[in-house]
Amino acid sequence: MEFEEFLKQKKIDATAFREADETRFSEWKELFPNMHPESFTAQKKFLINEIRRRYHLKEDVA
Repeated sequence: MEFEEFLKQKKIDATAFREADETRFSEWKELFPNMHPESFTAQKKFLINEIRRRYHLKEDVA
C-alpha cells in the first residue's frame, strides 16, 4: 500500500496535508513503508485524527 492510498483510506487529503505541513508529511511518508499500516495507525492514532480534522478529504458526490 502506498502512503497516499493510506491517507485516502483515512479520509485525509494528501495534497492539502503535503502543502500545509510538508515536514510531517515527508517524515510520515518515509516511515510508512517500514511499518505495517495497522502498526503505523496504532503509533500515530491521535495525530492521524488531528490531521484528518485539518485536511479532511472531500468525498466525490456522483
